[in-house]
Amino acid sequence: MQRFQAAMATSVTGTKSAPKKGTRAGGGPGVPGPNGKGPRGNGWRGGKEPDRRLSPAAYRITMWVVLAAIVMMFAALSSAYIVLSAGEHWRPVAMPRMFLLSTAVIVASSLSFETAKRSLKQGKQLRSFRWLSITLLLGLVFIAFQLMGWRELAAQGVYFASHPHSSFFYFFTGMHGVHLLGGIAGLLYLLTRMGLGQILISHRAEVTAQLISLYWHTMDVLWIWLFLLLLLWK
Repeated sequence: MQRFQAAMATSVTGTKSAPKKGTRAGGGPGVPGPNGKGPRGNGWRGGKEPDRRLSPAAYRITMWVVLAAIVMMFAALSSAYIVLSAGEHWRPVAMPRMFLLSTAVIVASSLSFETAKRSLKQGKQLRSFRWLSITLLLGLVFIAFQLMGWRELAAQGVYFASHPHSSFFYFFTGMHGVHLLGGIAGLLYLLTRMGLGQILISHRAEVTAQLISLYWHTMDVLWIWLFLLLLLWK
């Protein structure tokens, strides 16, 4: 009887406790899946996180939405200009000579941008970089000519608050210049990355150049419209 009790005590103390459900044999918890449903779930299970950058198509749609808003704003302002031009307080304003020169400059900048974009598509990054630099320079010259045009208006005694026509002259050119600064900032971004070698000849580089050129050409067309409106609708 004593031998039987000793054998039973030995078998009880020698047994191992079964591992709990949901733990590994080493004692640590397993990697949980989503919603706590184990490693076969649909959520993150470690490793590299997914790439959440927008696609080129999404960037294009965003750019078109932004440009549509800008065009609608200038269209509304143009309508107000035409309506108010029939008022009794409307006074004629001579077109500054510098605005003629700035028009030629911004048209030339669009041509240089297209040359740069075509060079980038052909894999000629250095040539593209040079033409983009020329486009940037022409954009800065355009802004300088617009400011000089304001000085011509002031020399004629025409100021922002002189009358409704003069107010539109300053407001149209000022608003367009502010929006063109956005295109200049985009050019600086693209040139900086190309200069640092961070943009290789790739589809992504072409998409970036296309988006900025689309914005730039829209600013070109807007200025031609505003220039003709201010020149012909007096």
